Amino acid sequence: MARRRPVSAGTASTAPVAPALTPVFVRLKLSLLRNGLRQSSGRRVAYVASVVVTLLFAALQLLGLIALRGNAHAGALTVVVVAMLALAWAAMPLWFPGGDETLDPTRLVMLPLRPRPLVRALLVSSLIGIGPLFTLTLVVGSVIAVADGAAAVAAGVPAAALVLLVCVALSRAVAAANIRLLTSRKGRDMALLSGLFIAIGLQFVNLGAQKLAEPDGLKVLEPASEVLRWLPPASALDAVRAAGDGAYAQCLAQLLANAVVLVLLLRWWQRSLVHLMTAPDGSTLQAVTQEQQKEGRSAGLAGLLPTGRTGTVMLRTLRYSWRDPRSRAAWATSLGMGLLLPFISALQGNTSVYTACWAAGLLGLQMGNQFGQDTSAFWMVAQTIASRRDALLELRGRAMALGAVGLPFVLLVTVGMAAYAGQWDALPEVLGLSLTLLGSLVGTGALASALFPYSIPQDTGYKSAAPGQAGLAWISFAVSLLAGLIVGTPVVGLTIWLHLAGAHAWLWLVLPLGAAYGLALVALGLRLAAPRVSGRLPEILAAVSKG
Repeated sequence: MARRRPVSAGTASTAPVAPALTPVFVRLKLSLLRNGLRQSSGRRVAYVASVVVTLLFAALQLLGLIALRGNAHAGALTVVVVAMLALAWAAMPLWFPGGDETLDPTRLVMLPLRPRPLVRALLVSSLIGIGPLFTLTLVVGSVIAVADGAAAVAAGVPAAALVLLVCVALSRAVAAANIRLLTSRKGRDMALLSGLFIAIGLQFVNLGAQKLAEPDGLKVLEPASEVLRWLPPASALDAVRAAGDGAYAQCLAQLLANAVVLVLLLRWWQRSLVHLMTAPDGSTLQAVTQEQQKEGRSAGLAGLLPTGRTGTVMLRTLRYSWRDPRSRAAWATSLGMGLLLPFISALQGNTSVYTACWAAGLLGLQMGNQFGQDTSAFWMVAQTIASRRDALLELRGRAMALGAVGLPFVLLVTVGMAAYAGQWDALPEVLGLSLTLLGSLVGTGALASALFPYSIPQDTGYKSAAPGQAGLAWISFAVSLLAGLIVGTPVVGLTIWLHLAGAHAWLWLVLPLGAAYGLALVALGLRLAAPRVSGRLPEILAAVSKG
């Protein structure tokens, strides 16, 4: 038997060297982009359109920042701009967790990857996209606006890089730390509420734009910039200004502070990845505990509600309004906008306590399409309705649930607006008008729910009606709103007549009359809707089950 030749050290086989992780993730990001565009022509058109619009907007912002070069308040503006960019980067993963497939590191759990190379690869791949390009454009424009001299230009290069890296690392760290929440039902519920926060944010942006458009409007940013210029990553832009002024020690300290913050964010991100990929998911146990706590709270709430079917319907309606994502989003939108619109109107110069009627109007519209919120589960409710009285009690319970939230809220907004505007003498009449509006919309909403029910989809994004029912939804909304405004005109007419007649001493009567009239409209609307509900149960079930 031939003897086996010994393997020399020079001919020994070496273990294959693993490829570098960063190029792999860069190619993966590009592949995800390319394959996503191949799915449909509509997606390609939307992506190209978004790129064009983003680039045009970024170019306009760049030109505007360059035009501010030499302005005494340019430094304050750039610091605020960078701070808002960082805030947007931190918030985006919370509201749009599905916008980037690579934001979910749980897809990499089964791969033998070390945390440090993984963080480095994800950070580099995160720099590919429209968002980083838009951010870099604004940062470059901000550097150009404040750079004065060769030292400032030299400091602007690392400053721009640090701002971009801090923003991206902040976004990734927030996403990794909250990925369990973002991919759960609660995360999807929170995403549904993003429209409210965006709408609120746009209102404040509108107010800010109006202030900045005034002569010497940039001066109002100085107090905020005095604080923000010491906070990373906004302090990196202030370091460019400091270098231009000859404060080299301050410039170096601010750049060093941004580098330290970047390292801390990367460490936080790395620890979140390690915990995510090694620790078991305890969300189920936590959900059970929270569910038990909610049941305890609900039991306490049930003791405060009326007995019989009315109290049962109220409890069910309030519980569904809290648990169902779409119902919760609708309530949050009505409450949030009803609270903000009067005060935003006051900030814009229209300081009038009458704007508090927005709260009653937006809440009253919640009564429309009551059965559409149940979707196909309405068949369980239909099984319990055997007469007109059963239908009346069902509608009464839903209306009282709305009133349990709406009446204190309307009172709070009206009193707050009267205090803010200093118009306490107008409080009784405005509260009376608000109660009239709330009652009229609840009454007509109950009738519209019986005559024009439609289904609300549960899994089709932000659509408010099932396919083919959009026209029906608009009819239901228009009938409820217009009829509510029409039947409330007697109290409005009385208020106007008292003002024109100079009988201001009698305006307090609008409060009791408006409350009584609004309650009468609710009772009339429920009485008219009850027989139509009991007589159209099959039609209502078919209409609300299409989603």
